[in-house]
Amino acid sequence: MGGPVATSVGQFDYIIVGAGTAGCVLANRLSADPNARVLLLEAGGSDNRLWVHIPVGYLYTMGDPRVDWCLKTQAEPGLNGRALNYPRGKVLGGCSSINGMIYMRGQAADYDGWRQMGNAGWGWDDVLPYFIKSERHYGPADAYHGVTGELRVEQQRLHWPVLDAVREAAAELGIPPVDDFNRGDNEGSGYFAVNQRRGVRWNARKAFLDPVRQRRNLRIETGAEVERIVVTEGRATGIEFGNRGRRLQADATREIVLAAGAIGTPKLLEHSGIGRGDILSAHGIAVERELPGVGENLQDHLQIRTVFGITGARTLNDMTAGWLGKLRVAAEYALRRSGPMAMAPSQLGIFTRSSPAYASANIEYHVQPLSLEAFGEPLHRFPALTVSVCNLRPESRGSCHIGSAAPGDAPLIRPNYLSTEADRLVAADSIRHARKLMATRRLAEYRPQELKPGPAISTDDQLARAAGDIATTIFHPVGTARMGHDPMAVVSSDLTVHGVSRLSVADASVMPTIPSGNTNAAVTMIAEKAAEMILARGRA
Repeated sequence: MGGPVATSVGQFDYIIVGAGTAGCVLANRLSADPNARVLLLEAGGSDNRLWVHIPVGYLYTMGDPRVDWCLKTQAEPGLNGRALNYPRGKVLGGCSSINGMIYMRGQAADYDGWRQMGNAGWGWDDVLPYFIKSERHYGPADAYHGVTGELRVEQQRLHWPVLDAVREAAAELGIPPVDDFNRGDNEGSGYFAVNQRRGVRWNARKAFLDPVRQRRNLRIETGAEVERIVVTEGRATGIEFGNRGRRLQADATREIVLAAGAIGTPKLLEHSGIGRGDILSAHGIAVERELPGVGENLQDHLQIRTVFGITGARTLNDMTAGWLGKLRVAAEYALRRSGPMAMAPSQLGIFTRSSPAYASANIEYHVQPLSLEAFGEPLHRFPALTVSVCNLRPESRGSCHIGSAAPGDAPLIRPNYLSTEADRLVAADSIRHARKLMATRRLAEYRPQELKPGPAISTDDQLARAAGDIATTIFHPVGTARMGHDPMAVVSSDLTVHGVSRLSVADASVMPTIPSGNTNAAVTMIAEKAAEMILARGRA
């Protein structure tokens, strides 16, 4: 960093970068040691904003620079040259303050796969206790669910007859109804469990930070934009950050933990001289540690948003078409904390196989009783369903790298969607599967008419291209600082950075492969496990 010498804010045993889902968990668990001083740094500010807490507010928080980094991808060849908005939380609670609130662990085979890749301690049986530890589930405690943790997991507080019909239509295709997606095999259909408390978003700040804010050994700094990790002779010794025009430094005596997410973490590593030598040198950054895997291995779930117009059922489109309808919806939420304003972005989930070639569910539906051109735009004024389908385990791999030496500049995000033949085939088969679902006898009474991508599109190539026209991210970037022990791994199985002591990563970037479902629950689990390992290292 150039400019004046940074002012010290003191020494801390642990410094956590990022107060998103992982950072809030880490702050709670690490500060439980009364002898450890903990500093939590967050670039954003307070989450005390109305639309953060009203569940339907996700429509308004994404794209709001007060709570969202408002990033964009580069133009994507697989999306026919389109660039996508790429929301990331810039607020206490991070993405848990602006996400879809869906609690989903994925499949047991996902984590067994991590272990089989050489990451001891990360199989399903290993990680299940950490999922259970933080959970306060709506049902009784059992071998899969906990009821004493901080993270509330509740059933949705609304009912849509047309979604019940879609679930019955899935059964007509041989997809069974299930009550719980989180027991290791999520194949089936059901309503998503959500991180809410009585119809209000329950983010990581409420769950993990609020109970410990008064601890004297925990300091929380908001508005703190971290610019680099100070590395001295192969050891991470401190953090330099800006805060309201001041240039500050904090020193760490035990460990620095990066929890800035799959986009923020590789960006910070590269600005600190840790990463691919050619990228660092191109921007005039001295190489502290050559780690070619930093910023590589980016994976994300791309959802294909098929839209079907219907008749004979109410959807959010027609319910809110006039002021009277909007007032009814608002009154229901105000009086009962239920109805459309209490809904997650997606209510009904279906996990199934795009073709018999797959041994387990490889696609996930998010079925919504609404439609619009894009998030942030008005709902259509006719009744419709959005029947989104995403490939749970894409083969495509992208990257996220800095584009300049200036820490404040946005990174270059290249997910590389639909770049493999297998992913393009799954995309084509996913659209065919959605059509098959909507053509069932159960849904005939609603007379579904395909609006997107359009019934005339039929060949594999046409369908894959159409997917590129209408698909968008479902906001699940992972893998850019993956764990492993090969030359492209960034952290080892204990989440410490290869070749840099006293530095670890505990967020979605460490995932070697993307889980078969929504990712926030998995990030909570990673932070729980990381905290336990970090505390054990501190006692050693």
